[in-house]
Formats: sequence, structure tokens, C-alpha cells
Amino acid sequence: MGERWCAAVLRVLVLQAAWALAGGQVRYSVAEEAKAGTVVGRLAQDLGLEAGEAEARRLRLVAQGRRASVEVSGASGALLVSSRLDREELCGKSAPCALRLEVLLERPLRVFHVELEVTDINDNAPIFPAARKNLSLSENSPPGFRFPLEGASDADIGANAQLSYSLSPSEYFSLDLQKSNERNIEPELVLTKPLDRETIPVHRLVLTASDGGRPSLSGTMELVISVLDTNDNAPQFNQSVYKVQMPESAAVGTLVTRVNATDADEGINSEVTFTVTNLIPPSGKDVISINPNTGEIHLTGSLDFEEVSIYDFRIEAKDKGTPPLSGHCKVVLEVLDVNDNAPEVRVTSLSVPVAEDASVGTVVALLSVSDRDSGENGRVRCWVWPASPFGLEATFAGSYSLVLREALDRERVSEYEVEVRAEDGGAPALRASRGLRVPVSDVNDNAPAFAQAVYTVLARENNAAGAELARLWARDPDEAGNGRVSYSVWEGGAGGGGWRAASSYVSVDAESGRLWALRPLDYEELQVLQFEVRAVDAGEPPLCGNATVQLFVLDENDNAPALLPPAGSAPEAGGVAAAEAAAAAGAGSESGTLWAWAAWGAPAGQVVAKIRAVDADSGYNAWLRYELWEPRGKGPFRVGLYSGEVSTARALDEADGPRQRLLIVVRDHGEPARSATATLSVSLVEAAEAAAAAAAGSSSSSSSSVSRSALGVELGPGAASAATNVWLVVAICAVSSLFLLAVVLYGASRWAPRAAVLSGPGPTTLVCASEVGSWSYSQRHSRSLCVADGAAKSDLMVFSPNFPPPPPGPTPKDTQPEPSALLDTVSGNTLLVSHP
Repeated sequence: MGERWCAAVLRVLVLQAAWALAGGQVRYSVAEEAKAGTVVGRLAQDLGLEAGEAEARRLRLVAQGRRASVEVSGASGALLVSSRLDREELCGKSAPCALRLEVLLERPLRVFHVELEVTDINDNAPIFPAARKNLSLSENSPPGFRFPLEGASDADIGANAQLSYSLSPSEYFSLDLQKSNERNIEPELVLTKPLDRETIPVHRLVLTASDGGRPSLSGTMELVISVLDTNDNAPQFNQSVYKVQMPESAAVGTLVTRVNATDADEGINSEVTFTVTNLIPPSGKDVISINPNTGEIHLTGSLDFEEVSIYDFRIEAKDKGTPPLSGHCKVVLEVLDVNDNAPEVRVTSLSVPVAEDASVGTVVALLSVSDRDSGENGRVRCWVWPASPFGLEATFAGSYSLVLREALDRERVSEYEVEVRAEDGGAPALRASRGLRVPVSDVNDNAPAFAQAVYTVLARENNAAGAELARLWARDPDEAGNGRVSYSVWEGGAGGGGWRAASSYVSVDAESGRLWALRPLDYEELQVLQFEVRAVDAGEPPLCGNATVQLFVLDENDNAPALLPPAGSAPEAGGVAAAEAAAAAGAGSESGTLWAWAAWGAPAGQVVAKIRAVDADSGYNAWLRYELWEPRGKGPFRVGLYSGEVSTARALDEADGPRQRLLIVVRDHGEPARSATATLSVSLVEAAEAAAAAAAGSSSSSSSSVSRSALGVELGPGAASAATNVWLVVAICAVSSLFLLAVVLYGASRWAPRAAVLSGPGPTTLVCASEVGSWSYSQRHSRSLCVADGAAKSDLMVFSPNFPPPPPGPTPKDTQPEPSALLDTVSGNTLLVSHP
């Protein structure tokens, strides 16, 4: 498009040059800013020169002091643009812009005048005096206020210099154009809306000036309009509400927050000071403070979430304008909980003591558990330690019931120390505990129990009435009335001569369990007393327990030996009873004189009589020994130590006199020993008289199998040295007596009734006796043996041989220990059986 435009311009210039030649002057026209080398005109041709003539005649331009920016081509003779053509530089605002050139042609020399007109193009944009224009308007300027502006200038001319103005869009300003003359237009800035410096402190507008060229060029100027302040704005906080969270453990002096208030005004109108108002709760004034210049809020006291969890207060910001304006904001300080409070366990109700028969699930106590902290810090977990036999059940939030989960036994555990423990959910967790003392009340669920099922009590006879025999104790683990035990004799008694209740012998103290005798005990009457003692508690209903008491009466040496009367004086059984009665009368009993016969010439060792005695006691106390008290020394007679047989110590002669009086002492082995004395008068006769007396004694005693035992004196056979027939009679009588005695003893041992065994079952014990030895007493075993008519005796004795030293003097054959005898002790009299 540019090339076509250039071609059109060239055609115009050629036509103008042809016209100029016709007038005698060559004229050309060229647009400014044409490129170098652009052909302005065919100068040589227009001057009428032939081809090649221009170069030969040196066609050239003559310099006239300023650069014409054109030249003549030597070869073609064309006028060319040699450098940039700027119309504004060449002519300024003058119009038209014509350059006058002189062309020199030699051979012949000729001078031609050429006029070159430089035409204007729109190559200059409008220019304002300054790129920026600073304006100041008060924010209280009224709408319609005008402010004149400087216009722009355009170096071009004509239409290219015709300017128009426009303003960038603005709701506050508009542009009004005033014509100062036909050529100049003056723009004015008009205020269309009240200004607000706080809203728009500076308005930036662009004023644009456009020329009338094609294309149009424009220039701009920035209008910077500063709005001057007035104190019409109160301080404004950047937040209406400040929400701050701080842990309650924050130290004093900690920065809570910094409030920021700005005043849209300027200068002193925007200087702000801060104060705290409307503090809720009022106690917060001791906790927080604010810096009046910076707005920094610091802690001046300690925070406690449990006392105040939220502080709500207002901050006032006031400027220093006249009059001063103020703004407000709200600060909410939320105190965050930290786990600084341990759980609290409180007992709201306690039902103690708890009966030991309380059912499972019984409520013992009501507890309230709380933690002043919140959230996880206030979430509490509770349990009971030790767990058995109680547990916790949650009733509702923070309330628990301490309930019984297992059966109680007061006798096993009478009181429980229960600890309720609580732990919160904080990190680290805090713990608390509360101890409870839970006593268990008693119910009567235990019967009294004796330490032994069977008590064995040993009591000596002849005890004083009221003497304590034993103390019984029954344990009842219950307490108070349930464990208070009373004792009583329940049942039992003693046999022998008829049943007798135990209560007639003994009694038991109801409170202490002391067993005491109601009357003196007599071993000869009672050996074993078996009864039951009952222990009853005072509970409701009462419970009881029993124990068996076996009372064994121990024999005392309270009976002296008693001599049995001679045969024929009384029935045999009656004689024994009389002897025992006499023995019970006391120690040192003495019988009448007994008679016996002995023949002169009787050899040594011949038995002339036998002393028989009985002791109502038993054991050692009933074991008798015989001693010849008078005459002492070497008399003609001696007495068997344990047999009581009186025999000759040597052969008798007439020098011994017609009669010998012997004083025989019978002693037992008791402590102290008791004794009885017997006087035996032995008549010394001829052998025939002695045989007759012996025969008479044998015939009188043949009617009874035990007459020898019943007689006070047993006569020995007389020694008849004169007549042989006497000896035959004596021998026949003796053999008959022995045979008859053996038959009777066999029948008695075969058919005699056994006495009842009083003690409990157990192995039997052999009870034996001999002339010498010692006795032992057994309380555990007994055995009965009847060896003669009459009641048995109830002693348990064991004999151990222990031979005493022999008496002084010669020891004849008949002084050796006699064959052992058997003695059994059952209720009755002591029977002693000797084997000849």
C-alpha cells in the first residue's frame, strides 16, 4: 500500500514539474520522511537534457548553506532524496514548506531554480508539557469544582495538528473543553462527586490528546489528584472481634495478642491510643493490660480455667483529631484447659456396717467423682482396689455406686479397707483416691465349736466340793451376742449300783466353762464319768455345739488294809464287805486275836497259818505286804512278805514254850502308807493234837471253795512224830482240800460273769500281780477277770518284777517269792488268788 502511495505522489510531482517548466521554474513536491534514494523528479529530462548530457555537463546542485537532504544523480540526472526529510525540522510550523534549490549546468553554464515543497505527514503525536500532573484537592471540595489543565501541542500542521481530548473513566471527575480561540482548546477538570480521602486518597487519571491525522496519533498525561485529609474518620480495627486462645499455664507477661486500629485520616488525625473497657468478668483487670500506643495485650496475672474460662472485654481506639473520634473492637480470650487438677472423689452416702449375709449387688456407698478440668483432662476412669469383693457401677455421669460383688464372711474378714481410685485422661494422667472403711456386721452363722470332740479329765478322789476339774472352751467366731457362749451339762452319767446323772457329780459354769465338782469324788464308788457339755450362743436363732467329757477318778490311798475274819464268823461275801468297810474306817485298824496250832518238832518252813487282808483302794494303794512286828529277832516263826503265810523259821522244840504270840503288821504301798495289825496266837501242842485240829479245820472249810480265802488264819498240818496214822489223816485231808479247791477255782473262772468294761474300745492289757514288783496304772485299757465269788474291782494295773532285798537272817526256801497271782480291777472288791 505504501508503494502505491509513493507512485501516486511521484506522478503528481512530475505533473507539477512539467507545469513549472512551462512557467520557467521547475517545482517538485516530496513528502517528509521519504526514504533515501526516493526519486523526487527527473530533473535532467525536465530541464530538456538529452540522455547522458546531464553527466557530461556535470549537472549538480549548488549548496546554499543548509543541507537540502536531496541530490542529483550524475548518471540519470534525477533528483533523489539523499537523507531524512523532516518538515518540522526544516520549516517548523510554517506552511507550506518550500525549499529553493539552484541547479548548475556546465558547457555552457546555466543556472536553474528548482522549488522543492516538503509536504506534512502525521508523524508527530501530541505532546503534553509534562507526563504527570500532580493536583491536590480537599476531600470536602464540593461537586462542580473546576481545575484548569494545560493542553497538549502537536508539531504537525493542519489536520495533523488538530487536537481532541479525552479523560480516563472516573466516577469522581469529568473533562470539560473550553475554546480559547478557533485553533486552541483548553481542557478543564470538573469534580462530579464528593471525594473521600479514606476511600480513595489519590485519584490517578489519564488525559489523552489525539490529533486529526490518519492514522491519528495521541499523547497522554497522568493526572495524580491527591485528596487532602479532614478528621472525618474514626479509627477502625482490622478485626471487630479478636479471638485468642491461651493455656491456663501461660506465664505472667505473656503476649496475648496485638490489636491493630487504623485511622483513614492522616497526620494527627490518624494517631491512635488504646484503652480497655467493659471487662467481663471485672476480675480480669488484674489479669490483662494493654499498651496504649502499640495495642499489645499482656498477661499481668495467672489464668485459671476452672475459675474463668473466657475473658470478654472491649478495646477503644481514639485518634487525636479535633474533635477526637474513636473506634471499638471486642477481644475474647479463651483460656485453654491443661491437666492441672486431679480428680476428686467424694462419698455422698455410706451405708455401713454391711451385714455379712448381704446379697450380691447390695449398694454400700454412693460416690461422686469429678475433675475440674475439661475434655480429655476431665474424663475420669474409676475403679476399686482391691477389686474383691466390691465393685463400682456407674449410675449417671460422675456418680457411682459401690456394690457388693461377692458374699462376705465376717469371721474371715471383719473389715475391709477399700480404696476408690480415679484417673483422668490427661497427659500425663493425674490420679486421686479415696479410702473407705467398710466394717462387716455379724450374723449368727457359726455354731460354738469345742477345740476337742472328747476331753479327758483326770481328778483325784476326795476332792473338795466346788474344786475346779477343768476348763472347757468353745470358740464361736461370731461377735457380741452371736459369739457369747453359755455352757451346760447336757447328758451322761455313771453306772454301777444304779444310774446316776452326771449333774449330780459335776457342774459347769455357764459363762466361763469351768467344770467343777459338786461333791467329793470317791474312786471306790465312781471310776469313770462320761457326759456331754453343750455350748449355746446367744444369737437368734441360737446355735449350739457339744463335746464329750470323760472324767477319770484317780485313786488316793484313803483306805487302810482290813483283815478278813475267820471262817464261819459270817457269810464269805459279807465278810469281804465287812472287811472293806473296816478298811475304809482309817489307817492303823486292828483286829482281834487269831488262833493257830503248831506241833512240836514241825520242820522249818511249815505253814502254820495265813493272814488274809483286803484294801479297798487299787493299784499300789491296794498292794499289801506283811511284816512280823513282834517278836523281833530270831523267833521260831516268819511271815511271807506278800503272801501273809506264817511258817516256821526253824524246827520247833519245847524250849519255845507252849504258846507264841505274833504281832503282824499289814501295810499297803500308798503314800503315805496305811497299815493294819493282826495278833496271832500260836499254840504249840503235840503232833496228835495238831493233826486233830487241822482235820477239824479242813472239814469245817470243805463246804466252801474259797473258805481259805475267807478265814483269818489257815491252819497248817501238825507235826506228829509219834503216830503214823495222824500223818495219813493229815495227808488225806490236805490232798482232798487241794483237789476240791482246784475244782472250785476252775468252775469259778469258767462260769463267773464278766464285769462291764467302762472305757472305750482298744487292745486289752494283761494285768498281773506277784508277791514282789511294782504297779503301773493305765487309763486307756482295762480288762476284767473274776477269780472268786463276789464283785470285781476296777483297777488297771501292770506289774513289773522288781524284787526287794530279802529280810535279814537266813533265807529259807519258803521265803522265796510265791508264784504270781492274777489281779484284775473292776468295780467291787479286790480279790487276790494265790497258787500253793
